Amino acid sequence: MTLDAALLDAHARNDRRALVTLYAQAADAAPDLDASCFFLTQAYIFALEQAHEATGALHDRLQRHGRL
Repeated sequence: MTLDAALLDAHARNDRRALVTLYAQAADAAPDLDASCFFLTQAYIFALEQAHEATGALHDRLQRHGRL
């Protein structure tokens, strides 16, 4: 399954835990910094909603790029 398909599937199932991971993966695979930070922001929002263990790391990544 492609990353795009996995994201669509996770959204359809409302699997917010998977969305954190998948959006972080999308950020790592993004072609440029703006796209990467867009996906990081999505991952961060889903992480905040559920007190996910990756929240701090996602925050740090966004902050390093001046996005917070």
